[in-house]
Amino acid sequence: MSAEITTTTFLHGLFMSLVLIVAIGAQNAYVLRQGLRREHVGAVVLFCAASDAVLIGAGVAGMAQALQGRPMLATALAGLGAAFLCAYGLKALWRSRQTVALQAVAQGASLSRAAVVAQAAGFTLLNPHVYLDTVLLVGSAGAQHPGLLKLWFVAGATTASVLWFTALGFGARLLAPVFARPRAWQMLDALIGGTMLVLAAMLARRALSGL
Repeated sequence: MSAEITTTTFLHGLFMSLVLIVAIGAQNAYVLRQGLRREHVGAVVLFCAASDAVLIGAGVAGMAQALQGRPMLATALAGLGAAFLCAYGLKALWRSRQTVALQAVAQGASLSRAAVVAQAAGFTLLNPHVYLDTVLLVGSAGAQHPGLLKLWFVAGATTASVLWFTALGFGARLLAPVFARPRAWQMLDALIGGTMLVLAAMLARRALSGL
């Protein structure tokens, strides 16, 4: 297994995960809010990143088991993943035309670490989109890789979560003024949309190669 292949697989997982989690949403707003409050930021970042790692790993492993010896199923899932990513990409490009900013209020009574983590769990695990993103989309893409390359893909996807939530939580004081500007999110959504379309094209190519 060459270093070039492992690096490519790692980056595939990293960028695919990154473009899915970097979006305006309740979970990101909550992490940003806790960062602004400087309240149990480490616990929140750790929980969100660990949750992504577990869900992505489970998705890749489950999908890999489901795809074993079923090349047509692998092709079908790659095609569905491409369609989902294409839809997500177009949606992100549409959002880039809207003037929406991420709002996070730093006021409020202090909470215990357990209460803060419980709220983070609600924003993370009660959101159906997290399962679509991590288990289905990232999981099916990771399961397409052979052997140990699956682990490199999961490592890349997990690294994306760690980097994003760490930056959002601990860099909140610096990031909040930027994310409060609609123009910043418009540019970010445009970048996300373009990247998703590229990833969709990669999955579509993989699906067509299996026909």
